[in-house]
Amino acid sequence: MKKKRIFWTVALIGLILDQVTKYIVVQNFADIGDSFPLWKNVFHFTYVINTGAAFSFFSGGVSWLRWLSLIVSLGLIAFAWYVPRMNKIEQFGYGFILAGALGNGIDRFLFGYVVDFLDFRLIGFPVFNLADVSINLGILFLLIASFKATEKNNGVR
Repeated sequence: MKKKRIFWTVALIGLILDQVTKYIVVQNFADIGDSFPLWKNVFHFTYVINTGAAFSFFSGGVSWLRWLSLIVSLGLIAFAWYVPRMNKIEQFGYGFILAGALGNGIDRFLFGYVVDFLDFRLIGFPVFNLADVSINLGILFLLIASFKATEKNNGVR
């Protein structure tokens, strides 16, 4: 555990931030669909629920998505627990992915849907949440780690 402190810290802080922000949205917006513009027609907080996966793909498919979130979360926890070493970039990557999988998984198990609220209207992007941001950051960190590993294996410095 001590050697993977970054992983556990990122996962815990990411999960807490995700759950707290969703709670704040649910408590402060009267109805689903309500929106508060931070920068009109560019970026809003908009309260929506998502019964599907990212960008509402597989809407209504929450029953299998909750189990997928659980399997991914347990797999990442086991991986972090048993893998002998992870470099710092990998710890950030896997930690962010765990935070996102747990954050959206908790929503799916408790409510049957995921709360989304980050609404970039300028580019017409689907509404999302901090768990989604965490998963994407995790993927980015793991891509960076894989490029660094490739460079190292090819003798590039």
